[in-house]
Amino acid sequence: MSLLFSETVLGPLKLQNRLVMCPLTRSRAIDNIPNVLMAQYYAQRASVGLIITEGTSPSPNGLGYPRIPGIFSAAQVAGWKPINDAVHAKGAKMFMQLMHCGRIVHPLNMPAGARVLAPSAVAAAGEMYTDAEGLKPHPVPQAMTEADIKATIAEFSQAAKNAIAAGFDGIELHSANGYLLEQFIRPNSNQRTDRYGGTIENRARFVLEVAEAVIGAIGKDRVGIRLSPFGVFNDMPLYAAMEADYTYLAQQLNARGLVYIHLVDHSPQGAPPVPDSMKAAIRKEFKRALILSGGYDAARAERDLAAGKCDLVAVGRPVLANPDLVTRWKTGAVLNAPDSTTFYTPGPKGYVDYPAMNA
Repeated sequence: MSLLFSETVLGPLKLQNRLVMCPLTRSRAIDNIPNVLMAQYYAQRASVGLIITEGTSPSPNGLGYPRIPGIFSAAQVAGWKPINDAVHAKGAKMFMQLMHCGRIVHPLNMPAGARVLAPSAVAAAGEMYTDAEGLKPHPVPQAMTEADIKATIAEFSQAAKNAIAAGFDGIELHSANGYLLEQFIRPNSNQRTDRYGGTIENRARFVLEVAEAVIGAIGKDRVGIRLSPFGVFNDMPLYAAMEADYTYLAQQLNARGLVYIHLVDHSPQGAPPVPDSMKAAIRKEFKRALILSGGYDAARAERDLAAGKCDLVAVGRPVLANPDLVTRWKTGAVLNAPDSTTFYTPGPKGYVDYPAMNA
């Protein structure tokens, strides 16, 4: 019997299978407000057990990319409600990924009055695409004051409440891929000398305070987190103490009782692999659910579930291009290939027009 396609639980939630849709930025939220096209997209893919939304900003300050959604205004909350209704009608559960981009932004993508904030005033290497002027270098961010830190934690807390009000089953904190939470963890982007910088106990403090705040707002059974140890995306170079630092973080997250850790391995896209020892350490230290993602096919997912390496398996591009991925994997059918030229373009092309097998 297939483990991948069997029912399971995530905290108090019953999932129809162990397959998770990864958070995938798709840049279809015009004016940062979720819309009918997004409802169609997510509902098409709701045969998985759990959908984690694209990165969604808890604050105007976190809107790094063009056309990404938020969850800080009444219009955004209203926009997400029909999306949740459509997904739940198909049987899937849905978590919102809260993504504050921190220094991975450009002011041209941000509303008036928003600020480019990060742990330290260190610009990230690389460029950000803007609809207005194309590629632009990442700006030098403002180093967050303690007042900024408190305000940002409060924004995450309110965003979590807003997500529940919009009908979500929970939220995932995006502490991966070089965004704000990971910017505090990593020593290249965090050069602070106060209680939020220096030792891993200090560099992890912001992430743990955000986790505590959202747990206080909506409960630990509704809060997961995404981590990318050994990820190098968005100017996050490797460093010697990485494995020890992330093992410490897993211990601290376990103590706070989050419902899952979502561990991403970007080696299929060319990043350094996450060592098996790191995955095993997180599995050992964190007692609740572990989601693994990174280049999975059905056979490898079955093997890792059977070996007890994880509880759920998340996939990105296969489910992006195959709304009926569950059926295709069950039957061994040929998969649609993803069209990378339409990953971030506005409109339906390459978004809701991938054919299902019976189409």
